[in-house]
Amino acid sequence: MLSENELLYTLALQRVPNLGDTSAKKLIRLIGSPEQIFKEKKSALLKIDGIGKLRVRELDQALQLPKAEAELQFIQTNKINYRYFLDEEYPERLKHCHDAPILFFERGNISRRSKKMISIVGTRKVTTYGTSFCKKLLEDLAPLDPIIVSGFAYGVDITAQKTAMDLGLETIGCLAHGFNRIYPAVHKKYVDGIEERGGFFTEFWSDDSFDRNNFLKRNRIIAGLSEATIVIESAKKGGSLVTADIANSYNREVFAVPGRATDAQSEGCNDLIKTNNAHVLTSAADLIYMLGWDLDDRTSKTTQTQLFIDLSEEEQTVYDHLKLGDKQELDTISLQCKLPTFKVASILLQLELKGVVRPLPGKLFEIV
Repeated sequence: MLSENELLYTLALQRVPNLGDTSAKKLIRLIGSPEQIFKEKKSALLKIDGIGKLRVRELDQALQLPKAEAELQFIQTNKINYRYFLDEEYPERLKHCHDAPILFFERGNISRRSKKMISIVGTRKVTTYGTSFCKKLLEDLAPLDPIIVSGFAYGVDITAQKTAMDLGLETIGCLAHGFNRIYPAVHKKYVDGIEERGGFFTEFWSDDSFDRNNFLKRNRIIAGLSEATIVIESAKKGGSLVTADIANSYNREVFAVPGRATDAQSEGCNDLIKTNNAHVLTSAADLIYMLGWDLDDRTSKTTQTQLFIDLSEEEQTVYDHLKLGDKQELDTISLQCKLPTFKVASILLQLELKGVVRPLPGKLFEIV
């Protein structure tokens, strides 16, 4: 936790025009602290590669401190938490993103107790198909208690966050504006629910202008927080594709839900898959398999083994096959049961949730 004076100078550094988070981190690591940067001799600053005369001229505390003092007052009055990039509480995955903010602000009850964190993004004009897929995906993932990150926007974003709340999952909304407002205003009714079990992140100040570039900038936080970004629906162009591109640049996993070739809201997802910029996502099983999540990590929602369980015909086929022998690999089960691998992965997930099959290291499965 920064002292009041340290926070003041960090805010001032964040406000320097054309500096950016990458250069700000470079200066902090070379010089020692935001306050020392402002008090460093201009001649010494000019010797630092990539800083330049324009930025050095703006590193004047007389120019930046009054703005920082006003924002500090806003933070203290509204009891807003903050995270500094060198603090232990700063999100671990975000620390590894070179352009992550040196400072961002937080509201709510964000525990980040779960190590499983995924970002869900997509079109604002979500279809019935996209809505139902999103809900089913989170219902199937709920036993693993993941944290759901999104942008609190119309469409896919709010669908994911509302569903997370309904399922009792922690959810984080990344905002493209300061905490002096809520956009879109119609989503104000969800704020209390999200802050009760989760909350909001933003790097923007209370006096920042509200424009399109803010949305593109905040997408790097959505991508950086999570181990995987999921695009549920997207047109040919859209902010969710920018988020997917950023996630790929961070070497994070990206998944896209395929749609019909004729569906405008699936064009972006289909292109991501076609260009090998995203894994195909057809069910929760695909995600669990690719991320190596273990259903034995389930928390309070673990389904207990039952004496008599209703199984579908395909589930019964896989279950009966596993009863015949020892632990087996997914591909072997697929071959022996004469079912596609993606279908078997989904079936195994359902059997795990019903408490009759368990995963083992090495992507093996056996009867409980």
